[in-house]
Amino acid sequence: MITAVDVIRRKRDGERLSDDEIRWVVDAYTRGAVAEEQMAALAMAIFLRGMDAAETATWTGAMIDSGERLSLRVDRPTVDKHSTGGVGDKITLPLAPLVATCGAAVPQLSGRGLGHTGGTLDKLESIPGWRAALSTEEIVRQLNTVGAVVCATTEGLAPADRKLYALRDVTGTVESIPLIASSIMSKKIAEGSAGLVLDVKVGSGAFMKTRAQAGELARTLVGIGTAHGVATTAVLTDMSTPLGRAVGNAVEVAEAVEVLRGGGPADVVALTVALAREMLALAGLSEVDPAAVLASGEAYETWARMIRAQGGDPAAPLPRPAHVHVVPAPASGVLSALDAYAVGVAAWRLGAGRARREDPVQAAAGVLCLAKPGDPVVYGEPLLELHTDTPEAVAGALEALEGAVRVSASAPPSASLVLETVRGR
Repeated sequence: MITAVDVIRRKRDGERLSDDEIRWVVDAYTRGAVAEEQMAALAMAIFLRGMDAAETATWTGAMIDSGERLSLRVDRPTVDKHSTGGVGDKITLPLAPLVATCGAAVPQLSGRGLGHTGGTLDKLESIPGWRAALSTEEIVRQLNTVGAVVCATTEGLAPADRKLYALRDVTGTVESIPLIASSIMSKKIAEGSAGLVLDVKVGSGAFMKTRAQAGELARTLVGIGTAHGVATTAVLTDMSTPLGRAVGNAVEVAEAVEVLRGGGPADVVALTVALAREMLALAGLSEVDPAAVLASGEAYETWARMIRAQGGDPAAPLPRPAHVHVVPAPASGVLSALDAYAVGVAAWRLGAGRARREDPVQAAAGVLCLAKPGDPVVYGEPLLELHTDTPEAVAGALEALEGAVRVSASAPPSASLVLETVRGR
């Protein structure tokens, strides 16, 4: 007979949990037969002792089995993308319609922002009329008619993960790589896509601060996907500087639309195309050139259909902030650093993000970066714009930005946005 106390003790003592023990404890916790304090103790034991690849794959499978799996009856190859979260990371917005335009079906079930990293659903909800909640039937219909859907995760997917995620958040066990990886992959595998590309961020604005941490997470994610029969690729990308020039909600939507129309910041375009290539390779569509499709503006038409299908008006004006505060350049020269984490915290404090999951966000809040590293700047000229509906929030945003900007006499060395690619066997 398996008991929660025995499972806790075995992991506490550094032993490997059997498949039966893992399946039992995840199922029992989901049903309420294992108490919160017992799962908290097990989560801490896992945090301290870790899990091997086989344990992690079984743990992921048990969380998938706690709920439903989507059955994607789609006549195109399916491929999804997930980002571990960054600052200015609006890549999903141009990427999903681009890959759909290239011939794949993209079921992008997304989340909301928490802390300094933005949420895709929060960004899209700045579009008048757009709705995040779709039924499984609506998701499948939209994949067949439009080719792409970005929406909230359905309630039936991996309920064990929702319960465990909330527990980890209040017990200091969030940073466990096996628990992070199984949390991400349980939802993504349950979505039913045949292929998955993971954008694993690394740097000051990312959850993983070091290349070593990000590499370990990437390999763990790919290993789980491979073990569950999902073609999986992980791409490590730099998050030391905000992506693009817009950080927030409506401002990021506006920048994504620029990219879809064939323009936009070079780094957003480059990463969108790089991830699209990986997605199309998994979908068996490597012969399509996503760079040419994006430059043509054709993907914008798919975007417009996607937004309309979810009740939004792609032509409607986006919300504007009630207050704009300009931050001047502190010196003349070349901008050599703009810290992603500091900018993300500033946007959060302006109202673009939330401290708790139930907090509201401001659609118009955020930061516009008028210069990026490598650009010349002039003392006293505008460097950043802080957007908010609550002017009293500006002081906290300015405090977050202290030390975030560095101006030098010469340009910084060029850095690669894509650091490493990990592919499944």
